Amino acid sequence: MGNDRRQRRLVVDDRTAYPWSHRQKKGRDGVWRDALTLYRDGVRVRFVFLAGGPGSGRYTTEGHPWFEGCVGDGRGNLLNLREPGVVRAFVDEAGRRGLLPGAGGRPVELDGWELFPAAASALDEQTA
Repeated sequence: MGNDRRQRRLVVDDRTAYPWSHRQKKGRDGVWRDALTLYRDGVRVRFVFLAGGPGSGRYTTEGHPWFEGCVGDGRGNLLNLREPGVVRAFVDEAGRRGLLPGAGGRPVELDGWELFPAAASALDEQTA
């Protein structure tokens, strides 16, 4: 198993790149969360995926080493947040929605589940 805390680099085009990392932890509220954290021009963007209750359709690995970094919707869509293509799908969708801050902006925390269906759909289209 690799180092889950290492920072990787997502290159979008010749002028845009995001250092990024994935983390998994249990919050003070006792709820597990997976988070993708990206930086650009010193501004942090975090996509957070909270584990849901039974029947919520929001599944994380909740601290288990199996499928670490994966989140699923219970409808057959499972995304590995440690894969660059998955990270790119979330960045692209957030950009389309105007959710990414510009230079000098404030840190942003986004609900990853709101972007999940569009990211899963985009990845399905790529593999079709």
